[in-house]
Amino acid sequence: MNKNKTNWVAVLTMMFLFGMIAFVTNLAAPIGVIWKQQPGIDGSGFWGMMGNMMNFLAYLFMGLPAGRLITRLGYKKTTLIGVGVGFLGVLVQFLSGKIGVGATLAGLPANFFVYLLGAFVCGFSVCILNTVVNPMLNLLGGGGNRGNQLVQIGGTFNSTLGTLTPMLVGALIGTVTKDTAITDVNTVLYIAMGVFAVTFLILTFIPFVEPEQEKTDVSVKALLKYKHLVFGVIAIFVYVGVEVGIPGTLNFFLTDTLGTANAATTAGFVAGTYWFLMLIGRFVSSLISGKVSSRTQLAVTNAVAIALVIAAMFTTEVQASMPVFTGTGFGMAQVPLTALLLVCCGLCTSVMWGTIFNLSVEGLGKYSALASGLFMTMVVGGGVLPLIQNAIADATSYMASYWVVVAALAYMLWFALFGSKVKKA
Repeated sequence: MNKNKTNWVAVLTMMFLFGMIAFVTNLAAPIGVIWKQQPGIDGSGFWGMMGNMMNFLAYLFMGLPAGRLITRLGYKKTTLIGVGVGFLGVLVQFLSGKIGVGATLAGLPANFFVYLLGAFVCGFSVCILNTVVNPMLNLLGGGGNRGNQLVQIGGTFNSTLGTLTPMLVGALIGTVTKDTAITDVNTVLYIAMGVFAVTFLILTFIPFVEPEQEKTDVSVKALLKYKHLVFGVIAIFVYVGVEVGIPGTLNFFLTDTLGTANAATTAGFVAGTYWFLMLIGRFVSSLISGKVSSRTQLAVTNAVAIALVIAAMFTTEVQASMPVFTGTGFGMAQVPLTALLLVCCGLCTSVMWGTIFNLSVEGLGKYSALASGLFMTMVVGGGVLPLIQNAIADATSYMASYWVVVAALAYMLWFALFGSKVKKA
């Protein structure tokens, strides 16, 4: 492929899909606020985060097959499969408001298991789409800093919908009680199904030139000889756990502790601010990534994030003001300083995905698609770490659970400084 000529139709298509990934993924945590209060679940953060876990668990099963789909079917057909599966997953979540309502299974609401199935199917979709988007943008940019720049621009679209999703769900929920049900957010599910349907039609007819890719029978075992890739795969596992765990657990914390009539609405908008700051950070990174190396960006942001999280853990009694939607309009709300500090972590996590991916696939060339599939497998960390974090929160406190986040950030700092150095296989 000619690196001097950019396929802008392909680029814009990938940008749009980046946004869809965030929309579907970010439904899990705010909807978990509803399930968390249902009879049988009774306020458990562990079970409230289970939808998020199922969403990310799908990556463990679909990551490598998704990478192989690209090499066999190409980017466009693989994308259409991902979009179609996404529509089906949201439809099943919608049906959880109609099937098994009022019944119990193993002491839990029966329709909760229908919802978990839908979240799992949606996970297959976003895994496939993620596997397409990242190597595609990296290839379209010609790799290196330019490839990272396109990934960061795509991340800006991702963060835009990531910002709006918890805000919209929070506004629809309002006050959470045991009578609140998933049917209260049907509007969001209708939007998601509509977006998937329209996107499928657009992608079917859009002219799309496949990037050149050399067919290869390289095995995963062969890829594991690249040490920087192995360390990068672990970094992606912990990164996605950090990205999801910080705002997801914060949403639960504020919903439980604010003590206001519209606590869920306020919590959703505070969590949404985290994703908005990720948008800002990715936009800034897209401007500077042509000059500032991925390694420098990753090291600096992890160091700052560690400081912010540790400070947040010890400032729950200090109050701060944040602009939020109060349920009737926008205004300033009093929240713990903890929330403000954790929200600011969005500026840091914004650049981590792109920089980790960029550093990890450096020098892999034609093996990038399969490596991307390996990455997608480890995105399961976005379900595992928040689940562990909320199990710790149930046993101790919300703030104590953030030591999981600190440990993950420390590993990514090590990867940036040492583990990402390329060594020939």
